Amino acid sequence: MNKIIDGLLNEFEKDSICNFVNVDRSKVIDFYKDIRLALFLNYYKENPNKNDLNKLLSDARLDLYDALKNMEIDVNPLIDEVFDSLLTIREQIKGDINAIYEGDPACKSCSEIVLTYPGFIAISAYRIAHILYQFGLKSVARVISEYAHSRTGVDINPGAKIGKNFFIDHGTGIVIGETCVIGDNVKIYQGVTLGALSLKDGRKLENTKRHPTIENNVTIYSGASIFGGETVIGEGSTIGSNSFITKSIPPYSLVRNKPYDLEVIQKK
Repeated sequence: MNKIIDGLLNEFEKDSICNFVNVDRSKVIDFYKDIRLALFLNYYKENPNKNDLNKLLSDARLDLYDALKNMEIDVNPLIDEVFDSLLTIREQIKGDINAIYEGDPACKSCSEIVLTYPGFIAISAYRIAHILYQFGLKSVARVISEYAHSRTGVDINPGAKIGKNFFIDHGTGIVIGETCVIGDNVKIYQGVTLGALSLKDGRKLENTKRHPTIENNVTIYSGASIFGGETVIGEGSTIGSNSFITKSIPPYSLVRNKPYDLEVIQKK
């Protein structure tokens, strides 16, 4: 056993590109859960009061502080900025809830969306994580986004820029890359990838736009794949299922695959 331990320690010393990130993952997740509950407590509890909210927000603030306290910076100003953004985050998420409710006839109430919809869980996690990302807390943001990914099967990088009234239907298998830009009133179905066209240049592509732009009022149906930082899906377009796109699409276009050849055999 000592030989294995010594060998591992020796390997650790060689890992020059690995930087320890002194963030408590469990506390980050606790922070996310408390914030999400606080933002929409009226969906979880009848007539929540000031004490209820004060307890949740105080717990959330302590969780975030504990998650960050070992970082070599003064985290209190960052935490203040995050909490000052909460009403803005809630307003954004309310727009997402309304977009889901208006767009899904199977939905019976907004409470159903908040409590059960995986697409909404992924979007709300993204909204919270994106604020942290903007304040430079990228590791914390990624913990939240990957926690939501593990729960929902939806992978939204917190660096993506997503506009108002975003609707993810069903959700499983969606991937949205870091430099993706999505406009307002966009609807995406399960299995959609908004990805990079090629990563053969690896780290040379850091800080470049690698993922597509989706303009306002676009609908992207299941299984569609859209790649490339220069690819723009024009406003008001509809992208059909299983489309593979690497070039820009003009506004108000309908993109669809030609019908497949199907063989139907009638069983006696």
